Amino acid sequence: MGIVNQIKSNPKTKAFVLWMIAPKRNPRPRLWVKWFVNPFKHKKGKGATIRRNSRIDVFPWRRFEVGTLTTIESFCTVNNGSGDVILGDRVRVGIGSVIIGPVKMGNGSGLGQHVFVSGFNHGYADGTKNSSEQPLDIRPTIIEEEAHIGANSVVLAGVTIGKRCQVGAGSVVTKDIPPYSIAVGNPARVIKQFNHETGQWERVKN
Repeated sequence: MGIVNQIKSNPKTKAFVLWMIAPKRNPRPRLWVKWFVNPFKHKKGKGATIRRNSRIDVFPWRRFEVGTLTTIESFCTVNNGSGDVILGDRVRVGIGSVIIGPVKMGNGSGLGQHVFVSGFNHGYADGTKNSSEQPLDIRPTIIEEEAHIGANSVVLAGVTIGKRCQVGAGSVVTKDIPPYSIAVGNPARVIKQFNHETGQWERVKN
């Protein structure tokens, strides 16, 4: 039995190790984890930039990968406590945006300012309990390559936004958006799609 399995099999040891990594009611890693563990555990591509005044709350038991020439701007929050956060090459995460895993962003994709993207919802099925005491509803969120999300938008758990989509500012994306689409509103709906034969963005009849 490996040391990890030994820790998992002993509740007291497991609780102590978790406390060493992060305070019980504060879901962010302790400084020693940020300084001495995460730099060796997580991948950061050549030329990638993470602004120092961003809050990067990532844990060693989940993946956090930042691709080549990707930028996480100031005042962003990234958390992989509930699932992996994978940012491809040349991704831009705008000022003040929040990414809570599991979330995957493809190459060349981007978030505007103050965009919220999450891969889970709080469970609330049991109406007799506080939702904070119930299991999370975890559903990975995917933003495919070269898709861009406008400022102040919200992308809900389980959504896939297709390749080269444009999501208008202030939109709330509650369901999948097909590739090469323009979507706007709350809830976001597709208003145009790119016609590869004509080379034009054409309005969609709703």
